[in-house]
Amino acid sequence: MCIFCKIVEGELPSNKIDENDDFLAFNDLYPKAPIHVLIIPKAHVECFQDVNPTVMAGLTTFTQQIAKKLGLDKSGYRLITNNGDDGAQEVKHLHFHLLGGGKLNWTHQHDESHKNM
Repeated sequence: MCIFCKIVEGELPSNKIDENDDFLAFNDLYPKAPIHVLIIPKAHVECFQDVNPTVMAGLTTFTQQIAKKLGLDKSGYRLITNNGDDGAQEVKHLHFHLLGGGKLNWTHQHDESHKNM
């Protein structure tokens, strides 16, 4: 059983923000922004590539509700998911990182080596 499934089952503690029958939002243990929440489906789905569109629709609505609850819906936020090993997915349970609470840095810069891609 993965770490997020253990959190869903109550075997491991989490600092819950909100939940419903299908989804759970909780604070990341290693925040990268003033607000850094993980949002997961309670049913185990390994990665974004495997998610059912119906589950994704519910996850979208839940994520929007969490953003509003945290006051990020108007100011803005970043939503990230990593998919698979090359995408740097560390926990093999679909999850989204919701980051906000201040102006987020973006260091993605184009240089000469990327112009021909």
